[in-house]
Formats: sequence, C-alpha cells, structure tokens
Amino acid sequence: MATSNPAPSPVSIAPPSRRTVKQILLSYFYWTYPRGSFHYDVMVTLILVFIFVTPQIKGWSYGDKPFPIGGPAHPVQVVANDGRGLIVTLQDADADVPAGASDVTVKIALRKAIEPVTGDAVVVERWETFTDAQGNLAWKVWAHR
Repeated sequence: MATSNPAPSPVSIAPPSRRTVKQILLSYFYWTYPRGSFHYDVMVTLILVFIFVTPQIKGWSYGDKPFPIGGPAHPVQVVANDGRGLIVTLQDADADVPAGASDVTVKIALRKAIEPVTGDAVVVERWETFTDAQGNLAWKVWAHR
C-alpha cells in the first residue's frame, strides 16, 4: 500500500524587515556579522584603510621613531654590566654633546646616540669620558633598560 505525503501546508513567509541605519551601525560596533559576509568585508576594509591612511595625516602620530639610516659613524662597543645593565662605549663624534653642556643635556645627547644600538627603552645612569688608543675622545655610558 502506497502512502502519500500530505500536501505541504501553506506557510506564510514574511519578507525580512529592513534594518535601520542605527541598527546597522550598532551591529558594526559590536561586530555581529559572520566572517565572509558583505558587512564583515566592509569592516575589514575600513580597518585597513584606517591603518594605512592615518600615518599620512599630518598631526597624527603613533609615537614610533624610526632611527636615522646611517647610525653611528664609528664602531660602538656594548657589554653587559654584571646583569645590572649595559656599558656602551662610543666615539665623541657620534655623541653630539655640546661643549660645557649641563648634565641633563649630556644625558639626553648620550641617550640619543646609543638608541640605534640599544633601542629607545634605555635609561642612561652615568657616563665618563676617556681618550682611546688612537687619541680620540670617547664616552663610556652605563645604561639599563
């Protein structure tokens, strides 16, 4: 005996309601769209535009400081200071310390001079000058990160 399927009951399918601009913006803010959807792609595109365009806007700064291309003109020696930091030896020509400068000015100039080697998260503790084997004035800088 063959059974027949009952005829499907008529189901009223209502068209999806249109969302307001506010609802769409809130869903963007809370990132509710599945990956690969149109709105997801729009959000990713907006984020990429933000990342690549904002550095070009004058006055917008992320705080990054690229180092000069040349770096120090003379060799710089960096040795560990028994786990307490670093001892950096550099030539006077690379330090750019003005004659008769105050301690604060010397500290700033030495920090700028050693940043290409040590990175910008370094603190200059103390320093001394000496004459190297070739008779050039040099700086010995004690620093830590």
